[in-house]
Amino acid sequence: MTYELYYWPGIQGRGEFIRLALEEAGARYVDVAVLPRAKGGGVPAILEVLEARNIQRPPFAPPILKAGARFIAQTPNILLYLGGRLRLAPADEAGKLWTHQLQLTILDFYLEIFHTHHPLGDGYAYEEQKAAAKRRTKDFLAVRMPKFLGYFERVLELNGARGPWMVGARLSYVDLSTAQVIAGLRYAFPAASRRALRNRPRLRALHDVVFDRPRIARYVASGRRLAFNNEDLFRHYPELDR
Repeated sequence: MTYELYYWPGIQGRGEFIRLALEEAGARYVDVAVLPRAKGGGVPAILEVLEARNIQRPPFAPPILKAGARFIAQTPNILLYLGGRLRLAPADEAGKLWTHQLQLTILDFYLEIFHTHHPLGDGYAYEEQKAAAKRRTKDFLAVRMPKFLGYFERVLELNGARGPWMVGARLSYVDLSTAQVIAGLRYAFPAASRRALRNRPRLRALHDVVFDRPRIARYVASGRRLAFNNEDLFRHYPELDR
């Protein structure tokens, strides 16, 4: 099967969690937004799916994965679907639920990271909410980021006898997503994340081992992985990195 991924062009965003899973598994997929419009790609292709009246279970927003005739949305839901099919999740029910639970927690963290620079919502430019962003980020860096990172470090420690992974003895999609968040934090908050990760060696090691995986390393080197940028959900504003 060739999967079709629908996500906004020009940013990694939530779509990158899906791309990393597909790349690690060597799955065939088409990143629809990067196709030329003449070949049915680009933003019009995404809007066509969102506005379609013949989809019985319509998605609300990207990322959207088309698998055969099925459209699946929401990042944790897509990864739950792909996990077993791509051998990126445990086979037993308890393991699947635990992996899914961790992914949901990662996405909670991801949203809190976004709200550091857009605490009033993305209807306002960052420049319109700088004061609120500074206040929100101060609490995030002092309280929320250490709490999430401490939790994930503890999960790795509890699973440590079975390898460097979050769940069981094999890499799962949660490992890929955690490494992606660490990479994003290092872009958004280079100074603060360096301090926060100093005493969390398992998270640092997980990031390194994920991005050293042969298929992930080839993906990064290929140029197909978009760079972090300040139109994305991870954004670097020096005045927030305290």
